[in-house]
Amino acid sequence: MVSVPVPRLVVAAPSSGSGKTTVATGLMAALAARGLAVSPHKVGPDYIDPGYHALATGRAGRNLDAYLCGPELVAPLFLHGARGCDIAVVEGVMGLFDGAAGEGELASTAQVAKLLRAPVVLVVDASSQSRSVAALVHGFASWDPGVRIGGVILNKVGSDRHEALLREALDSAGVPVLGVLRRAPQVDTPSRHLGLVPAAERRPAAVDAVGAMAAQVAQGCDLEALVALARGAGALPDAAWDAAAAVHASAGTAGTRAPRIAVAGGAAFTFSYAEHAELLAAAGADVVTFDPLRDERLPEGTAGLVVGGGFPEVYAAELAANEPLRRAVAALALGGAPVAAECAGLLYLCRELDGLPMCGVLDATARMTERLTLGYRDAVAVADSVLAGAGTRLRGHEFHRTAVEPGAGAVPAWGVRAPVRRVEGFVQQGVHASYLHTHWAAEPGVARRFVERCRTS
Repeated sequence: MVSVPVPRLVVAAPSSGSGKTTVATGLMAALAARGLAVSPHKVGPDYIDPGYHALATGRAGRNLDAYLCGPELVAPLFLHGARGCDIAVVEGVMGLFDGAAGEGELASTAQVAKLLRAPVVLVVDASSQSRSVAALVHGFASWDPGVRIGGVILNKVGSDRHEALLREALDSAGVPVLGVLRRAPQVDTPSRHLGLVPAAERRPAAVDAVGAMAAQVAQGCDLEALVALARGAGALPDAAWDAAAAVHASAGTAGTRAPRIAVAGGAAFTFSYAEHAELLAAAGADVVTFDPLRDERLPEGTAGLVVGGGFPEVYAAELAANEPLRRAVAALALGGAPVAAECAGLLYLCRELDGLPMCGVLDATARMTERLTLGYRDAVAVADSVLAGAGTRLRGHEFHRTAVEPGAGAVPAWGVRAPVRRVEGFVQQGVHASYLHTHWAAEPGVARRFVERCRTS
């Protein structure tokens, strides 16, 4: 193992809605504006916040999820993303100590902070309190001795008098105040049924919002103190994760055909982990992206297709209107080519979504519902597929407000435990389609198997 010094800090909060995303994204952008190479990270399975992080830093936002990937991969994946960077900022998830339900600290921000040996900056919504803030901060700072609260940023402060009261109270808590942010509607980001609207859907407004966040953080926070805190984190005794080593292969091997794998992107399909494309490339694939909203043909020579998550329900009319691409996807899939589809991709492969025609690869219909399906899942592959052999175990995450009604004779993809045992998804010829979001770094054989199937199909 090689000790790697990477200045880093974790931005956390007592609860959701405290302002973590505003502070973390604004801090990333403010540090980048000072000429630092900033590595952006997000605790948990969230795909949307990393899109804003990417705007702030010019680098891919990366997730650190101890449930999906296992605690042992958190530091290696962090070091992989932070290669060549001057500083790393990690945005937490939910409240500091909230993690996978019923699993103790697993997948919590606190656990990730401990795995990274990183100081925590606690963002506190101070809009409805004054002296009580000291009790709250003291409680969080003393709850787990393994978590170091290095400072607090007070958010939504109403006035100079309010700030003075808060600072006076915190003098006795032993945690320094590293920033004070006033209420600022211009940094608010619009939300809808699954959280924030992705950055890719609202440019240039998203660029302006990130700029406003950066200005607010630069004005209200002590950037020098935050950087000093990050630099005190010390070295990590871990080696950086490497995609080629993970799949036991290298891209571009002499004499080996590199199958072209098309990955859906654009505003309708924004949910993907950066490591997936890296693993596919490391396994020998030629990875190209396309936009199902705009492109009427698949990339020339496509041998396999990956359609990840996103919001096809928002763009159902536009996806339906692109009939040439729908026909091309159907022809590819029905011809036996490998296709991996997650959540939004599953909906896109159905006959219809909310009455609008989709690709018709699967004998199933999809519709929006009022019910939110959310949570981590333990899954086992029910049948052999282009992604996994029967019996393969993976952990995943579900997050949607849709339902799929399969036709008769459908072969499920996964057996899922949580909260009740059930089967879900589809395996059909070369198609593996499921609601389950998985992180392939946890099982690199998924990428290797998919590329090999693309090479031989």
